[in-house]
Amino acid sequence: MAKTKVTQNARKQDPTALGRNFKRRLRAGEVMLGGSVAEYLRPSLAKIYAQAGYDFIYVDKEHMFFDGAEMTDFILAARDNQLPVVSKIAELNRAETARLLEAGVVGVQLPRSESRAQLEELISYMKFPPRGTRAGAPCYGNVDYAWPADDRGWLRRADESVAVVVHIETALGYENAAEIVSTPQVNMVYVGPYDFSIAMGEPGNYDHPRVRKPMLEILKLCKKSKVAFGTSASSPERGREWIAKGCQFFELATEQGLIIDGAAQLVREYSSGK
Repeated sequence: MAKTKVTQNARKQDPTALGRNFKRRLRAGEVMLGGSVAEYLRPSLAKIYAQAGYDFIYVDKEHMFFDGAEMTDFILAARDNQLPVVSKIAELNRAETARLLEAGVVGVQLPRSESRAQLEELISYMKFPPRGTRAGAPCYGNVDYAWPADDRGWLRRADESVAVVVHIETALGYENAAEIVSTPQVNMVYVGPYDFSIAMGEPGNYDHPRVRKPMLEILKLCKKSKVAFGTSASSPERGREWIAKGCQFFELATEQGLIIDGAAQLVREYSSGK
């Protein structure tokens, strides 16, 4: 594709800064709160989450049909509001990974991460040669639609700006956690507590010892490999306990859950006087 002429001002901007800053904060040990999106993929929601003070947005593309313009518009709105987007993909897929990266996400999260081989394949899709096999496409949301002035420098910084996110939620993922977590270039490990609780024989009971103990073992592995550990806590109180133990990021309630809880609370408050 031919390079397009851009203004000098546009050339001075670094489209990789959002992702690199996100990863820098993780390396510094900061706790990052992610607002989850499960259904209403609207640019206005990105602005609302930004105003709420979230550190990033997590989009679930495994369970919902997010694609095309609604996805790209949402990611652009989030980027314009300085909110990094981490998106789960439906499965290990080169084309889907590329589309998300070109749209401007900073992280790709692989559900049912169960082996180092899976992660190495994902990393190959996410990194440019010689580290990986990602195709060059500096003309979309990933560069804020301004072609980089320094191609070599941009390729290097782009590799540094993307986060590889493991998602452990099965018994096999737990069994192989040591090799998964220690995979070079893995940046974040998320343990999905609902499916993980099912795998551990305690469906929905995030805080049961048979669920919590293996999660703490994975957290210990993350500390050893200097990889950020994250989860979704059963309550803010439990979340603070996880933070005290070293948890660095949370994928919090979806917009659906926030609407349901807020609406139900308002109804209770108005009905309490009846």
